[in-house]
Amino acid sequence: MPTRATDGRRAAVLGSPIAHSLSPVLHRAAYEAAGLTGWSYDSFDVDEAALPGFLDRLGPEWAGLSLTMPLKRAVIGLLDEVSDTAASVDAVNTLVFTEDGRRVGDNTDIPGMVAALGEHGIEEVGSAAILGAGATASSALAALARICTGEVVAYVRSEARAAEMRQWGERLGMDVRTADWADAAQALSAPLVIATTPAGTTDALATAVPERPAVLFDVLYDPWPTELAARWSMFGGAVVGGLDLLVHQAVLQFEQMTGQTPGPLDAMRQAGEKALAGR
Repeated sequence: MPTRATDGRRAAVLGSPIAHSLSPVLHRAAYEAAGLTGWSYDSFDVDEAALPGFLDRLGPEWAGLSLTMPLKRAVIGLLDEVSDTAASVDAVNTLVFTEDGRRVGDNTDIPGMVAALGEHGIEEVGSAAILGAGATASSALAALARICTGEVVAYVRSEARAAEMRQWGERLGMDVRTADWADAAQALSAPLVIATTPAGTTDALATAVPERPAVLFDVLYDPWPTELAARWSMFGGAVVGGLDLLVHQAVLQFEQMTGQTPGPLDAMRQAGEKALAGR
C-alpha cells in the first residue's frame, strides 16, 4: 500500500510493555537496506486507554504503526477499514495511513506464519496441534486454515478457552477439536505442532518429544531455543522459530507502509539475530 512520500516519514510500534520489542531493530535495518534515509521507526509504551489520543495526535508524516498487546483488538474500533485477514481473528497488528488520511488495519501475523512455514518447506499438512489458546493461537488457527487439510487439536487449560478455540474454528470453517493441557504431550506426535504459549510453559514437555518428531513451530524468540525446541532439534525434527515469524510479519508491514516490494527480508533477519545474540 503506497504512502504519500519517500522522505521524512515516520512509523513505530505501540504496546505495553514495549521495551522488549525487536520491531525497531528490524524496521530500521529494512530502511537502511532499502535506502530510505529519511524514514524513522520508534517504539512507544501505549495502553488501551491512551491509544485513541495517541492516534489523534499523529500528523501527515506518519506512514504506519505496528501494534502488539494489548492493542490488537482495542484498535479495531478506531479504524476506517479492516482487512478480511484481520477481521477473521478480530486482531490488527498493522495500521497503515493512506494518502487520504484513512486508517487501514491488517494482520500480518497470519500470512507471516504461512510464509515462515513455507520457507522451511511446509506448505501443506494433513493435521496439526496447537499448544495454547490465546491471541496467537487464533492467528495460528487462521494460518492453518490455509495449509491444513484435516483436523486441528488445540490443547488448553480451561473449558472457557476450549470453547473459544472451537468458536474460532467454526468461524474459520475448520475442524477443531480441543483437549486438556494435561494431555499436551500427545500433541507432539502431530505432523505440525504450533506452540503459542508464554516462555517456560512448554519446558515440561521437552522430555516427551518422540524419537522421530515432525515439525515444531515455536513462536517464542527470546529466550531461544526453548527447551522444547532444543530437544526437538536434538531428535532430528524440523524447527521453525519465533524470529522466523517476527521477520516474515515485519517484512509484510514494511511493504505495506513503504510501498516497496519485496522487502529486505535477509537484512531484517540478520539484524534480529544480531540483536538477540547481544541480549
